[in-house]
Amino acid sequence: MTTATKTTSLEYIKTIGITNNGDNGRGFANPYSIAVSKDGRIYVISRCDPARATAIRVGVQDIDENFLFEFSEGYGSGPGQFVLPVAMAFDSQERLFITDEFNHRVVVYSSEGKFLDQWGEHGSKPGELNGPAGIAIDSNDNVYIADQHSHAISKFTADGRFLLRFGREEDSTPEHNLCQPWGLCTDADDNVLVADWRHNAVKRFSPDGKHLQTLGGLSDTLFNRPSGVALDSEGFVYVTDWGNERLQVFTPSGAHYATERGRATLSKWAEDFFKSNPDEVEVRKISNLTPELPPHLADDPYQVSAQTEPYFWGPVAVTVDDHDRVYVVESNRHRFQIYKRP
Repeated sequence: MTTATKTTSLEYIKTIGITNNGDNGRGFANPYSIAVSKDGRIYVISRCDPARATAIRVGVQDIDENFLFEFSEGYGSGPGQFVLPVAMAFDSQERLFITDEFNHRVVVYSSEGKFLDQWGEHGSKPGELNGPAGIAIDSNDNVYIADQHSHAISKFTADGRFLLRFGREEDSTPEHNLCQPWGLCTDADDNVLVADWRHNAVKRFSPDGKHLQTLGGLSDTLFNRPSGVALDSEGFVYVTDWGNERLQVFTPSGAHYATERGRATLSKWAEDFFKSNPDEVEVRKISNLTPELPPHLADDPYQVSAQTEPYFWGPVAVTVDDHDRVYVVESNRHRFQIYKRP
């Protein structure tokens, strides 16, 4: 159940990103997930569309937009490769775990980009993976996977040994049920929060799979296809509400706290591009980047976001770092926006 409270605005910090149509260098191609290391480096995976599949990689930068390095074993199903990467998370040893929904596995890299391991068997039985999406790692380095096509959360050890599964309809009561779960995170007590995509809800479970809390739901209009969920140090809940093209924030008790549509400004990378391409600056000057849409489009969040540059467009994931900075990943605009609760 969700209660109402006075709506507050988040503090906008900055935007980082620019479209990268090449195979390397700064910028992103359909970014899908962010993970932040203990030393503040920001890891972004470019999922890429089919035309740019060879450019799949993890790019590393810092909060000041210094591009540091990138790594990948490339596109495919070989060791360390990806076809449809979805989500990333660090464990306590700073190993980066990345899910691949096409290859039905988890790939593990060091924080410096060295391929370490991969695990996962395709299937719908307990211990198998069928379209793994979100990933979260608890304080004991247990790995939780949103197994979207099995409609469940699967729990593994860091080396891939299966521990338990929960959320499937035949295994639980309706309030426990999941339908195409996507984003995941863990709280300070190692409980698991799930962005339940098809049920338009965010659900919290204990480490052994007991249902604890629900925000939204099919009978509620709070969410439309929630894609990501994250927590800050005080337990505030951040949800990328993908179908509504927005970020929603809730207090630890579940009261609504804030809604953000996006306030993007040009990143330093974009400013550098325009300095080198004055013709593009002239085109930008005459473009209407915040148009007033006709009535038949003005109520459609997708249409509004697609034509309003500062807004989120395709918010697929949210991450909170150790400084409580909130990173919202926009796949369609190849960037992420950073906020903080005041």
